[in-house]
Amino acid sequence: MLPRERKEHILQLLDMHGKIDIVDMSNELSVTPMTIRRDLDALEKERKLIRTHGGAVLPQALIHEQSYESKSGQAVEQKKLIALEASSLIKENMTILLDSGTTTLEIAKILKHRENLTVITNDIKIAVELMNSKLDTIVVGGRLQNDIGALYGSLTELTLSEMHVDIFFLGAHAVHPTIGVTTPTLEKAAVKKAMINAAEKTFLVADSSKFNRKAFSKVCELTSITKMITDQQISPELVDEYAQYTELIIAK
Repeated sequence: MLPRERKEHILQLLDMHGKIDIVDMSNELSVTPMTIRRDLDALEKERKLIRTHGGAVLPQALIHEQSYESKSGQAVEQKKLIALEASSLIKENMTILLDSGTTTLEIAKILKHRENLTVITNDIKIAVELMNSKLDTIVVGGRLQNDIGALYGSLTELTLSEMHVDIFFLGAHAVHPTIGVTTPTLEKAAVKKAMINAAEKTFLVADSSKFNRKAFSKVCELTSITKMITDQQISPELVDEYAQYTELIIAK
């Protein structure tokens, strides 16, 4: 089979199954795994697929920003379980940094019943949630992102640069094994990077729908994350794939 014919066959199988495996393709086409890897690399340069560990998947459209209202009704139970698992990692007298987002808001709902914690956030909805708690709550300044409730910009980044916290809970729009954590805008990525730099440990909190997705602006590699917390709906194949980069905790 000619290289062009192999590539056409690979794309046909991707259209049918959404993903392919290098070893399977090697056996099916009676060529070496290295030959399949070269074919996949060439097709990725043409933006016809995305390489993964051991294979490839179809490219998906970039994830764009959603309003708070549209996000709040998605994967509600999964987010609550993730938040419960995340909150179990928080010990008394810790200083916690909560990213903006609906999953981190669920963490705040649990933490508001505790004491002897300092919580820092750039999310005004989280701040409102903690308003009547006994926690020491700090809201970083910045520009308000309408319809989202997040604070961002140079003032936010400057404030975060003066802080040092025990744990940062990072929210994610998209998580990909080779691309890493991404977000829709450069401004949001800059704030998340500043939060990672301010923290001893970073825990990614993301429901399973965020995995194998990508957005416009890169936040970090998966190896920069201490642990990832997600829900039980993630497939065993994805668990094995992402576990190569950092520890994955499945909330139950």
